[in-house]
Amino acid sequence: MRIKAVIDTNILVSALLSSNAEAATVKVFKMLFKGNLVPIISDEIILEYNDVLHREKFSFPEESISSLLEEIIRKAIRIIPCHADITLPDEKDKQFFDAMLSDDEAVLITGNMKHFPEHERIMTARKFIDSYGQ
Repeated sequence: MRIKAVIDTNILVSALLSSNAEAATVKVFKMLFKGNLVPIISDEIILEYNDVLHREKFSFPEESISSLLEEIIRKAIRIIPCHADITLPDEKDKQFFDAMLSDDEAVLITGNMKHFPEHERIMTARKFIDSYGQ
Protein backbone atom coordinates (compact mmCIF):
# COMPACT_ATOMS: atom_id res chain seq x y z
CA MET A 1 0.00 0.00 0.00
CA ARG A 2 1.29 3.46 -0.92
CA ILE A 3 0.14 6.33 1.28
CA LYS A 4 0.23 9.96 0.16
CA ALA A 5 1.51 12.31 2.84
CA VAL A 6 2.52 15.90 3.33
CA ILE A 7 5.50 15.78 5.69
CA ASP A 8 5.97 18.75 7.99
CA THR A 9 9.56 19.98 8.22
CA ASN A 10 9.74 19.13 11.93
CA ILE A 11 9.33 15.45 11.03
CA LEU A 12 12.37 15.60 8.72
CA VAL A 13 14.48 17.37 11.33
CA SER A 14 13.43 14.97 14.08
CA ALA A 15 14.25 11.92 11.96
CA LEU A 16 17.65 13.31 10.98
CA LEU A 17 18.52 14.11 14.60
CA SER A 18 17.30 10.79 15.99
CA SER A 19 19.68 8.00 16.90
CA ASN A 20 16.74 5.66 17.58
CA ALA A 21 15.95 3.45 14.59
CA GLU A 22 12.56 2.69 16.16
CA ALA A 23 11.50 6.34 16.44
CA ALA A 24 8.26 7.04 14.58
CA THR A 25 9.87 9.85 12.57
CA VAL A 26 12.65 7.50 11.45
CA LYS A 27 10.04 4.92 10.46
CA VAL A 28 8.30 7.60 8.36
CA PHE A 29 11.65 8.10 6.56
CA LYS A 30 12.00 4.36 6.01
CA MET A 31 8.53 4.24 4.45
CA LEU A 32 9.48 7.14 2.17
CA PHE A 33 12.70 5.48 1.01
CA LYS A 34 10.98 2.11 0.49
CA GLY A 35 8.35 3.79 -1.67
CA ASN A 36 5.47 3.04 0.69
CA LEU A 37 4.96 6.74 1.40
CA VAL A 38 4.51 9.16 -1.49
CA PRO A 39 5.35 12.71 -0.43
CA ILE A 40 3.05 15.51 -1.55
CA ILE A 41 5.08 18.66 -2.12
CA SER A 42 4.79 22.15 -3.50
CA ASP A 43 7.51 24.58 -4.48
CA GLU A 44 6.97 26.39 -1.16
CA ILE A 45 7.40 23.19 0.85
CA ILE A 46 10.69 22.35 -0.87
CA LEU A 47 11.94 25.88 -0.17
CA GLU A 48 10.96 25.48 3.50
CA TYR A 49 12.71 22.11 3.75
CA ASN A 50 15.85 23.57 2.19
CA ASP A 51 15.83 26.64 4.43
CA VAL A 52 15.29 24.78 7.71
CA LEU A 53 17.68 21.91 6.97
CA HIS A 54 20.45 24.43 6.21
CA ARG A 55 20.12 26.17 9.59
CA GLU A 56 23.47 26.37 11.29
CA LYS A 57 22.13 24.98 14.58
CA PHE A 58 21.54 21.57 12.96
CA SER A 59 24.92 21.25 11.19
CA PHE A 60 23.53 18.75 8.69
CA PRO A 61 26.13 18.01 5.98
CA GLU A 62 25.32 19.61 2.63
CA GLU A 63 25.54 16.27 0.82
CA SER A 64 22.98 14.76 3.22
CA ILE A 65 20.57 17.64 2.67
CA SER A 66 20.97 17.48 -1.10
CA SER A 67 20.49 13.71 -1.19
CA LEU A 68 17.39 13.89 1.00
CA LEU A 69 15.78 16.68 -1.01
CA GLU A 70 16.57 14.94 -4.31
CA GLU A 71 15.00 11.72 -3.02
CA ILE A 72 11.88 13.52 -1.81
CA ILE A 73 11.50 15.36 -5.12
CA ARG A 74 12.10 12.17 -7.11
CA LYS A 75 9.41 10.24 -5.23
CA ALA A 76 6.95 13.10 -4.77
CA ILE A 77 3.77 14.24 -6.35
CA ARG A 78 4.17 17.98 -6.90
CA ILE A 79 0.97 19.95 -6.46
CA ILE A 80 -0.20 23.51 -6.70
CA PRO A 81 -1.81 23.93 -3.29
CA CYS A 82 -5.28 25.23 -2.72
CA HIS A 83 -5.42 28.20 -0.38
CA ALA A 84 -7.77 27.54 2.50
CA ASP A 85 -9.34 30.55 4.17
CA ILE A 86 -7.87 29.80 7.58
CA THR A 87 -5.43 31.45 9.95
CA LEU A 88 -3.00 29.20 11.78
CA PRO A 89 -0.86 30.03 14.85
CA ASP A 90 2.26 29.81 12.66
CA GLU A 91 1.56 31.02 9.14
CA LYS A 92 4.52 28.98 7.81
CA ASP A 93 2.46 25.88 8.59
CA LYS A 94 -0.32 26.96 6.23
CA GLN A 95 1.54 25.67 3.17
CA PHE A 96 1.47 22.14 4.64
CA PHE A 97 -2.24 22.37 5.49
CA ASP A 98 -3.05 23.73 2.01
CA ALA A 99 -1.04 20.94 0.37
CA MET A 100 -2.95 18.31 2.34
CA LEU A 101 -6.28 19.83 1.31
CA SER A 102 -5.16 19.77 -2.34
CA ASP A 103 -5.24 15.96 -2.40
CA ASP A 104 -8.25 14.15 -0.94
CA GLU A 105 -6.14 11.07 -0.14
CA ALA A 106 -3.20 12.82 1.53
CA VAL A 107 -2.52 12.95 5.24
CA LEU A 108 -0.40 15.56 6.99
CA ILE A 109 2.29 14.24 9.34
CA THR A 110 3.45 16.77 11.92
CA GLY A 111 5.06 17.03 15.31
CA ASN A 112 3.09 20.20 16.05
CA MET A 113 -0.53 19.14 16.29
CA LYS A 114 -1.42 22.32 18.19
CA HIS A 115 -0.43 24.40 15.15
CA PHE A 116 -3.25 22.90 13.07
CA PRO A 117 -7.02 22.59 13.40
CA GLU A 118 -8.42 19.22 14.41
CA HIS A 119 -8.73 17.15 11.27
CA GLU A 120 -8.89 13.39 10.73
CA ARG A 121 -6.06 13.55 8.17
CA ILE A 122 -3.62 15.46 10.40
CA MET A 123 -1.56 13.21 12.64
CA THR A 124 1.67 12.70 14.51
CA ALA A 125 4.38 10.41 13.16
CA ARG A 126 3.42 7.86 15.84
CA LYS A 127 -0.24 7.82 14.82
CA PHE A 128 0.78 7.59 11.14
CA ILE A 129 3.03 4.58 11.82
CA ASP A 130 0.37 2.94 13.99
CA SER A 131 -2.20 3.45 11.21
CA TYR A 132 -0.16 2.83 8.05
CA GLY A 133 3.28 1.49 9.02
CA GLN A 134 4.53 -1.84 7.84
